[in-house]
Amino acid sequence: MRSGGVILLDDALQDGAVADPAAHDADTEAIRAINCKVRDDPRVDAVLLTIGDGVMMARKR
Repeated sequence: MRSGGVILLDDALQDGAVADPAAHDADTEAIRAINCKVRDDPRVDAVLLTIGDGVMMARKR
């Protein structure tokens, strides 16, 4: 992907389960992991949009 390209990941909040410290099912843990991976990746600028069930937007630097 070239600079400026955008990746969108839908359902990034999974009905709020991602923010619930008591939720540890496999789907929730997987979404937490990808959210953290995108957030910490120095190759992209990322933002988590609270639209609907959450959209993670990452733009390649």
